[in-house]
Amino acid sequence: MTCLSALCVCLLSFAALAAQEAKKPNFVLVLADDLGYGDLGCYGHPVIKTPYLDAFAKTGLKLNQCYSASAVCSPSRSALLTGRTPYRNGVFTWIPENSPIHLRTSEITLVSLLRRLGYATCHVGKWHLNGMFNSPKQPQPSDHGYDWWLATQNNAGPSHKDPKNFVRNGKAVGETEGFSSHLVVDEAIGWLKTERDKSKPFMLSVWFHEPHLPIESDPEYQKLYPDLMKSDPDKAQHHGNVTQLDAAFGKLLRTLTELGLDENTVIVFTSDNGPEGNGTTGRTRGSTGGLRGRKRNVYEGGIRVPGLMRIPGKTKPGSTSEEPVVGSDVFTTFAALAGAEIPKDRPIDGANFLPILEGKAIDRKIPLYWRCSLAGKFQICMRQGDYTLLATPDLKEFELYHLKTDLQQSEDLKGKEPKRFESMRQTLVALNAEIEAEGPRWWKDIPEKKKK
Repeated sequence: MTCLSALCVCLLSFAALAAQEAKKPNFVLVLADDLGYGDLGCYGHPVIKTPYLDAFAKTGLKLNQCYSASAVCSPSRSALLTGRTPYRNGVFTWIPENSPIHLRTSEITLVSLLRRLGYATCHVGKWHLNGMFNSPKQPQPSDHGYDWWLATQNNAGPSHKDPKNFVRNGKAVGETEGFSSHLVVDEAIGWLKTERDKSKPFMLSVWFHEPHLPIESDPEYQKLYPDLMKSDPDKAQHHGNVTQLDAAFGKLLRTLTELGLDENTVIVFTSDNGPEGNGTTGRTRGSTGGLRGRKRNVYEGGIRVPGLMRIPGKTKPGSTSEEPVVGSDVFTTFAALAGAEIPKDRPIDGANFLPILEGKAIDRKIPLYWRCSLAGKFQICMRQGDYTLLATPDLKEFELYHLKTDLQQSEDLKGKEPKRFESMRQTLVALNAEIEAEGPRWWKDIPEKKKK
């Protein structure tokens, strides 16, 4: 072979490699805050208007059994990024300001895995994975793999209207004009258009504040509920807040299409936990879709959430799935789609959910597990198949439910199915002990606050 021929072969090899890298999918992970299982039109809400999310559901896959990894926000977020149940990764509860709890750099995040593969990375919106936000005392978004970030520690303050507490890449933004969801999406759009390295695939996290308190909605969206504006203004505020989030989501989708990115971009939309409050007073009017329990509770209403996804070339438009999927599965699935190696030096609770696209069951090595000590007698939960087992913190009292026939969890079956109960009890006790032994003892050393 001549030198010229060898050079041509080498150049062709580099070109082939570059083309292969260019085919790596982009990822957009969109997270709502306190959005209930029944809060979207496509999940059956009779009043709330969510035209963009409803249309998105028709282009992809709707998960009828989608779960957050916790019944409160910070732990759910930690599981999305690490694939590990919150009591393993240390973020076991919501994080107050100045708390020592944080997502440790010893955890390997999805973002850092993708960044090593050459991905450009960006986070916009709520962060809530440390107590000492924008301080060198604890890791910040940039320490977990994000090249660019605009975030708040927890909620938009003083409300969703004109928030003053955003920080961009370590510098306080100060006064803003507008409503949080649109400010967040505008930042994402700006990054997509002008700040990212367009030669790289990208990972974009869009974590809305809506519809978490303190709710404040643009009158443009409240006006869509004229009867409620007269009879129940707080309810109009809540419903308008969800529609506000929906409109921002629609704006993001339009931009991806305009930029020619939609055909190679995986998009997942979900929520961090069930709805706040009692659902009947104030601005906390989120719906569980008739499920038992709400936020802070490990019954279905606290952890079952909307889940929509579109994976180009893989999801069938307008399809649905009854297979249980949990937030920690995002880590494993995105890593698989990108060709990233899953860490082998630690338990990864999340499973690859791609088999559901072919109507197959997920190969789940570790049972679905939740724990939240902020409400109710039963604070630990494990699901195997269609059965869910709830336990008190001392693992001495239990409730067993069959979700396929009793979605409202009204009939405790432990007396009727003693063999199944005992088998699941032993599994839960062993799993709980293993998880507790691995994670930091913050859950014992730092008292949980009851409100967020």
